[in-house]
Amino acid sequence: AGRGRWQRPWHSPVGKALLFSLILRPEILPSQIPQITLVVGAAVAQAVHRQTGIRAGIKWPNDLFYQGKKFCGILVEGNVKNSLVLGIGVNVNQESDDFPPQLRSTATSLRMIKGEKVSRLPLLRRILETLEEDYEEYCRAGFASARRSWLQYEAILGRKVRIAIGGQEYCGHAVGLAEDGALLLRLPQGEEIRSSAGEVNLCREDE
Repeated sequence: AGRGRWQRPWHSPVGKALLFSLILRPEILPSQIPQITLVVGAAVAQAVHRQTGIRAGIKWPNDLFYQGKKFCGILVEGNVKNSLVLGIGVNVNQESDDFPPQLRSTATSLRMIKGEKVSRLPLLRRILETLEEDYEEYCRAGFASARRSWLQYEAILGRKVRIAIGGQEYCGHAVGLAEDGALLLRLPQGEEIRSSAGEVNLCREDE
C-alpha cells in the first residue's frame, strides 16, 4: 500500500502493481512545480500506450483513467530548494477482487483492461525511459513539449467539472490548458478562471 493526494491510501496486493518513487532536482521556480505533475502524467500515458497499446486519458492534473476508471496516480511533493519526491502508482495485474469493495466501481488495472497479465518489469523500464526523455526535455526547453504531449492524452477538456480554488468551489466547463499548465475553467455566466493546483471532479451536465 502507499498513499496518494490528500493522504488517501493506495491499495495493492504484493506483486501486482508498480509503486515507486524518484527524487528530482529541477532548476525551476516554486510556481512551476505543478508542471512536473503534468510532465510525468504525459510521460506515463505515453509509456503505457507504447508498451501495452492501452491509450489512457489524463484527468488534470495527475490521474490516468481508462473508460472512466482510474489505474494510475501521480504525486509530487517537496520544494525546489532541496528536491522533489515523485511517487507513481500503476495498477498493473490486479483483478476486481483485489480492490476494496468501495473502489471496485472506480478503479481498474491494465490486466483488467487487456484481459491478460502485463509484465511489470518491461513496463517499468518503458516508463523510466520515457520519463527520463521527457523530463530532460522539460529541463532543457521548458513546458511546451510536455504540454503538447499532455493534450494528446487529456480526457477532461470540454467536460463539466467541479474544482475548489482558494477555499471556494466552482463548477463549469474545462476549456483549455494554459501555456504554464493551469487548467482553464469557463463558468456558466461566461467568466473564465484558471487553477494551477487543486482537485477536479467530473460533474453530470445537469448539475
